[in-house]
Amino acid sequence: MTDDTRLLAGRYRLGDLIGRGGMSNVYMGRDERLGRQVAIKLLRSQLAGDPIFRTRFRQEAQAASRMAHPTIVRVFDAGEERIAEPGGFEGVVPFIVMEYVDGRLLKDVIKSDGPLDVAEAIRITEGILTALEYSHRAGVVHRDIKPGNVMITHGGQVKVMDFGIARAISDSSATVAQTTAILGTAQYFSPEQARGESVDARTDLYSTGIVLFEMLTGRPPFSGDTPVAVAYQHVSEAPVAPSTLNPLVSPAVDQVVLHSLAKDRFARFQSSAEFRADLEVAASGRIPSKRVPVDDFQSSLFGAPPSLAAGSESPLTQLAGDDQYAVRTQSRPPVLWIWAGIASVAVILVAIVFWVLSLQPSDQLPAASREVPTVTGQTFEDAQSTLQQLDLVTARFEVYSDTVPKGQVVDTNPAAGTIVSPQTVITVNVSQGRKSVPVPSVQGLSSTDAAAQITQAGFKVGQITKENSASAPADTVIRTDPAGTTDGYAGDTINLVVSSGLVTVPDVTGQPIDAAQSTLSGLSLAVKVEQDMGCDAVTGNPVSGQSIAPGDAAQGSEITLRYCGRR
Repeated sequence: MTDDTRLLAGRYRLGDLIGRGGMSNVYMGRDERLGRQVAIKLLRSQLAGDPIFRTRFRQEAQAASRMAHPTIVRVFDAGEERIAEPGGFEGVVPFIVMEYVDGRLLKDVIKSDGPLDVAEAIRITEGILTALEYSHRAGVVHRDIKPGNVMITHGGQVKVMDFGIARAISDSSATVAQTTAILGTAQYFSPEQARGESVDARTDLYSTGIVLFEMLTGRPPFSGDTPVAVAYQHVSEAPVAPSTLNPLVSPAVDQVVLHSLAKDRFARFQSSAEFRADLEVAASGRIPSKRVPVDDFQSSLFGAPPSLAAGSESPLTQLAGDDQYAVRTQSRPPVLWIWAGIASVAVILVAIVFWVLSLQPSDQLPAASREVPTVTGQTFEDAQSTLQQLDLVTARFEVYSDTVPKGQVVDTNPAAGTIVSPQTVITVNVSQGRKSVPVPSVQGLSSTDAAAQITQAGFKVGQITKENSASAPADTVIRTDPAGTTDGYAGDTINLVVSSGLVTVPDVTGQPIDAAQSTLSGLSLAVKVEQDMGCDAVTGNPVSGQSIAPGDAAQGSEITLRYCGRR
């Protein structure tokens, strides 16, 4: 950027880059009008090209700016600016002006310090919960609570970032299937996010439990090679107690963490206040009382008997035969009425079963849903046109591919066949072709070490051919095919030519002794000469015989040359 373009909206001066994220870059900044230091977040150019996304992003950033709380990083302003980047992008990019927090990201604290002190982990978690309690009362679900969105100031204050920014992608009923290209980190997903269900405040509480687990143990409870594998664990696998990884964690804290990570959202904490209250009890060394989830649907549908609702002893009082419950207030209904009621219920059930069985399956989607089409192999322009016809938003990303030609679509995220809502952002991965990789230079290495380097560079080891050499020790690489430092592609086969430890001895009989001796010495042979007394002196002193016949010989072998004449 030039000096002119580093001033946004005529008042915000861009400074040094201080952070990178999947959606944006964060710069140090200064509000020239108010003379205060700020942080400025610029949306990445791949997402900035869509006008619908820019509008939604700006609106939600402005909504987030109205959230004012000491534990929440304030959003001061939002807007758009035309920017030219060194990579060739030039266009309108949304930006957000935020409160500058002088501190460290929680993820960096965990990475450098390892498991935190239990009391400190609880204190930080209480700060996160305080921020969530405020936002949830305001009707805002964060959806992306993780250590990378929590700042710890140098004074120890907790600051949660990016409130409301998640809503720039979709509305409050967003699912992970709709926003997986941009939002969230699989390690901090709730089970309902992983299943593609709607989210609510309890989703944030689950993610907070994941963050607490990571602070106590130094790692998240679930990990895997792919986001899908991690999401599966959130849905189907129970986390271990933090104390199994950190013996300093008490059973009381174990119970709070595992309660927050319940798969069923009705079985975990129902509010930030509940979560924080149990944390305070656990911090004092006491075991929090277990909370029994209430089946609101059942109680509202059927009603709870007053005697049961009054307390745990009421049913026992009735069973004990208290007189006031033993007196009948009305006579038993006639038996005919009972059988008539049973018959009516049976008829209704049969009618319902018949109606369900008579329903015809439909493959038509609701008007408010879209199925992501298959655009693999198309150009980006064709894929974009197809998606836009379905009222879907596209974001282009360049990826390497060994199978898809350059310029064609590799896949999409969400994948083809996924059901999404209109205006969902679909990431279109476009092939850059195969990624070229320099062939490693392994000349002079042993064949074992050379093969290891070639494999590590992403290539395959092909044929290993032995060749005589006067200079390369046995089992060392003489050359490769293709040659080292030339460009190849991951998965290509590299052939090795390895020294056999032998030299090829030529036939030097008849050559002048001086020339023959020079030739054999150049082959790293130990040459000795002696006069052949069985022949007459001849001009040039030709070689009359050699102790090693022409052919292969070990490197450094001793060879004796006999010659005719005097020297």
